[in-house]
Amino acid sequence: MPCEKRVLPSHCDLNYTYPMAIIPANHCNLSAVKRFLPIMALVLALLVSCGRKGSGTDAALNGRAATCPEGTDSIQASGSTTASIDIQASGTVPAKPLSREEDASGFVVLTDVVPDIILEIRYFSTFNFVGTRVDGYEQPVALMTREGAEGLKKANEILKKEGYILKVFDAYRPQKAVDHFIRWSKDLSDTLTKRYFYPDIPKSQIFPLGYVATHSGHSRGSTVDLTLFDLKAQREADLGGTFDFFGGRSAFDYPVTAEQRRLRNLLRDAMSRGGFRGISGEWWHFTLRDEPYPDTYFTFPNSCESVR
Repeated sequence: MPCEKRVLPSHCDLNYTYPMAIIPANHCNLSAVKRFLPIMALVLALLVSCGRKGSGTDAALNGRAATCPEGTDSIQASGSTTASIDIQASGTVPAKPLSREEDASGFVVLTDVVPDIILEIRYFSTFNFVGTRVDGYEQPVALMTREGAEGLKKANEILKKEGYILKVFDAYRPQKAVDHFIRWSKDLSDTLTKRYFYPDIPKSQIFPLGYVATHSGHSRGSTVDLTLFDLKAQREADLGGTFDFFGGRSAFDYPVTAEQRRLRNLLRDAMSRGGFRGISGEWWHFTLRDEPYPDTYFTFPNSCESVR
């Protein structure tokens, strides 16, 4: 008879029910037998281990539950053909406590709090002034402190009454990303994105002029870069400038059309009512006035896994 095909887990699955005594059929080839031997060895080793600790190996083989002493390996057996193995860690070194900069417990995924907000996380893409995905951006998600997210929720509700919602380009920014910016700025030969992001200034002046800093407020978790999305037109609103443009028209007070001025004021007013303050040099940049971590620059990756 042919071998019975069995699909084993592709990773260490401690809840998987392993066969306890299956003999390969005569038609099985040697490689199939070799693949099965490690499983049999694991089962036998655990049974012997429990027996040595006085757990009653015979009881396990007869289908009665056999439990090793607390804090050691344990095994439960039911029936004569399969055994459910529960391996508990024993004698392992406790995980190193997270530093304050690594602790994401005060952060949330922004869309969990504001489901209808729009995201275009530029630093996860190549459409940014560096021209490549930025270090630390492992997923195209926006993370913020819970307080910051609640403030954005309030601002977004205010804007919906005016026919707009928020579109976010960046929120939490790992320090690793800022370090990437610094390395990029030192390579003066790399001007791939100059025409679009900084056509009027030398690359060497991006840091001195303050467009990028060695420590960013974004790394504290309560700063966000955003614009307006027009619900009626179903597109990004025109506020008279583009995100991350290093030049004069990015300043909030830069001369723009009457409609662009109205939209800039609308955005700033809604964000102010949500608890944020803007800055003069970038119309899209806002920081929560009462940010919970004013002196901490976080380092965990921009990923859902960081806050789960």
